[in-house]
Amino acid sequence: MGGTIARFAVAGHEVTLVDMTNGEPTPYGTPELRASEAATAAKILGVARVPLGLTNRGIVNDLRSRAILAGAIRTLKPHLIFAPHPEDVHPDHVAASALIEGARFAAKYTKSDLPGEPWIVRHLFHYYSIHLRSIPAPTILADTTGHALTKRNAILAYASQFVVNQRNRKVVDWLDAAGIYFGSRIGVETAEAFYSRECVPIDFAMLPLLDEVPG
Repeated sequence: MGGTIARFAVAGHEVTLVDMTNGEPTPYGTPELRASEAATAAKILGVARVPLGLTNRGIVNDLRSRAILAGAIRTLKPHLIFAPHPEDVHPDHVAASALIEGARFAAKYTKSDLPGEPWIVRHLFHYYSIHLRSIPAPTILADTTGHALTKRNAILAYASQFVVNQRNRKVVDWLDAAGIYFGSRIGVETAEAFYSRECVPIDFAMLPLLDEVPG
């Protein structure tokens, strides 16, 4: 969702990426290298990063992890949260999705030991970063026109994952292609796909005229 992140940042919104883990071990990375790459990507996108310190390849939706993330939510006070899609074969992605939903709920607790004041996050959306051999069926497409190059550069900042690792080099091209495809569905240059399990308020009067959207 790098295009959406970049668009938020350019529009003046405060965006914080919460790194659940340090991403290691990987074939060509180290904790220090991954931290440097993440910092570079954040600078390209124009956003902040916060490390949560959970264990890569070992994320669990338990009370301890939920309290850590709920504390971060109460500190950051986000109005929107984006989480991995809950359907995946990657155990960390599945656990992270459930953990984020649980922490979102826990963040509003009163009479708790959590830091900060209770905080209610109005909307949670899921992005697609899946290892399933499937095609996303999104409920929302977000226009990212003008931000595709920023997204690509942010991804390539993770050189240990998408440059040095030859097996992953095509991933960047796949994401470019997906952006163009999803953009074509709503009549724009590029777009990113999201999913919401909750109802999302919409003002139909603010939508483009139907004859402006491809049929």
